[in-house]
Order: sequence, then C-alpha cells, then structure tokens
Amino acid sequence: MIDTKIIRIPPDAELSLIDEALMPAAEIIRSGGLVAFPTETVYGLGADATSELASKKIYAAKGRPSDNPLIIHISTPEDAEGYTYTNGVYYKLARAFMPGPITVVLPSRETVPEATRGGLATVAVRCPSSRIANRLIKLSGVPIAAPSANLSGSPSPTTAEHVMDDMMGRIDCIVDGGASEVGLESTIVSVKSDDSVVLLRPGKITVEDIRALGIEVEIARAVTESLREGEIALSPGMKYRHYAPGAEVVLLDGSPDKAISYISARSYSNYAVICYSEDISQFESALGDATIIDFGNRDDMKSQARSLFDILRAADKQSYDIIFAPLPPTEDIGLALYNRMIRAAAHKIIRL
Repeated sequence: MIDTKIIRIPPDAELSLIDEALMPAAEIIRSGGLVAFPTETVYGLGADATSELASKKIYAAKGRPSDNPLIIHISTPEDAEGYTYTNGVYYKLARAFMPGPITVVLPSRETVPEATRGGLATVAVRCPSSRIANRLIKLSGVPIAAPSANLSGSPSPTTAEHVMDDMMGRIDCIVDGGASEVGLESTIVSVKSDDSVVLLRPGKITVEDIRALGIEVEIARAVTESLREGEIALSPGMKYRHYAPGAEVVLLDGSPDKAISYISARSYSNYAVICYSEDISQFESALGDATIIDFGNRDDMKSQARSLFDILRAADKQSYDIIFAPLPPTEDIGLALYNRMIRAAAHKIIRL
C-alpha cells in the first residue's frame, strides 16, 4: 500500500501558485513515480514516458493490458520532434487544435520505449490545454505517458474524487484541480502516407472539424464496432471493454414510448434508466419502480459528454443490476458519446 499524497490546486490559481504546488508532483514524475492529474478531457495517470519501468508501473496500477498503448503528453506541439517523426499534417492539426483535446499517432523514435508504445512502431502524442497538466509536463522536464487515471475498464475519472475511488494507495500522488471541462477523452487520429487521417477515437474535436481543414478523414471500423479477434489496437480505447460500471448497460435505440414498453414487458427490480431531461416525467410516471437519471437536454451533447462518466460512476455506487440508456446519434460530438456508450454496454444495443 502506497501513501498517496493529495495536492489541491484551485482551477483559477495564478501560474506562480500552480508551479509552486506542482513541484513535488514533478519530482515524483522525474523519480519514476506515478501522479494522477487533471486535463481538459479527463484525469490522467502520469509517468515518465521515456522510462520503460515507469510506464510498466502505469499498467500495474490500472490493471491495464500491456498491449494497450499509452499516449505521451508534451507541453508544446514542437516537443513531438524528440519522440516522433512529424509531418505537415501533424503541424496543420497542431496549428488548429493544440494545445487541446486531440492526439496524433505518428511513427515513433527510439526515445520512446516499447512499453510506452504497447509494442507498436507508432506513438500517440498530445499537448493538453489544461494549465495544470501543461505546467506539470514542463516542470517535470520529460514527456508524460498518461492514460485515464482509473482502474482498467471502469468509467474514466473526471474529478479527483473519482481518481481517489480507484487509485488511493496504488499511486504516489493525486493532483486535484477540479472537474474536467470536456468529460470525454481526446480525439485520436493516425496520419496516413497520403496525408489523410484515420479517426481511431472520437472526441470533442470532431470529424467535421478536421475536414474543415481540408484533411480527408476515414473513420476506423473499431470506432463503432468491436475489434475482430486478433486485430491490433492502434490506440487506447479500441480493444477492451471500456468505460463500464459493474452493472450491465443496455442501449435502447428508439422513442421513449418504445423504451418504456420494452422495459415494462420485463421483470426488473433493481434498475436505472438514463434519459433526456425532456423525457423524465414520462419515464417517472410509467416506471415507478425505476431510478430515473437525468442525461441533460436531448440536443445538448456537450453537456451529456461532460456528465456521462460521472453518471456511470454514481450509478455504479448504487449497485444496480442493469442500466438502460438511449443510443446517441453519430453526428458531431454525438459520435464520441456513441463510441463510449457502446463500449460501456459491451455493444449490447436493442433496436426498438
């Protein structure tokens, strides 16, 4: 059992105070330890990306399969030069979206150990816009490998409290910087030889945003489907069941009336229904024995993205047997919600 240090930093703190508070965390990173820290997307579990031993500690703390690659976090887009072979497409994406919630997969240099890359010849790089995350990288003096700071497979953490639930006693330090702004992990793209990109994981930066730069985007099959047996995971979040509470999650593709009919026709005694704000009264009046959870307004997908993992974690603490939720659309940021929710549900979708 590790004595986990907690560092609390107000989100609106001045830069000098952030740097002062982060010095112990930066020293832990330099010494090969593990630090959970806030980013604009979710909380990350960080270690020195150039240290094979430190990267292996991440896998051990999370219970994460070692063939699931890590993202390395850098403080400026140009820092990628020391760890990857960049190109014009990378810098076009960087000018538009970095610092910010986008990750680019590129050929790796030998400076990144195989353990960090998950055995691949490529490495994923990201420059976070969170002031706390960015300053921690700068103060540490090394790129920081950081998957989400949760036990592998469980919903990603968007608050320090979520991290504490999973990681107290398992890691050296947790930096509490308040709730994450986006609530879903970064968009991941891989650059192809013809200067097009493949979307490997959707996020706040959408397919439409990237195409607006004049870059052709292909959506990987694994974004909306499960990987085939033996297929290699090219980025985090592709291969294994992710984002899932202990309860079975079932996605219902249909109107509220049809969802209510489906649920009512079955005998459930300990269940919850996630629904849009507009439909709460209808579900409450029809399903008096269910816990109804507000998912926000139907058209406010950014709000749904911010709340999804918090909802799943809160529901998990109630030990429901089953959780029903609506199937999101696949346009704009809806694709990111769709991607996370089908994985939380292990691809169980009921077409009504």
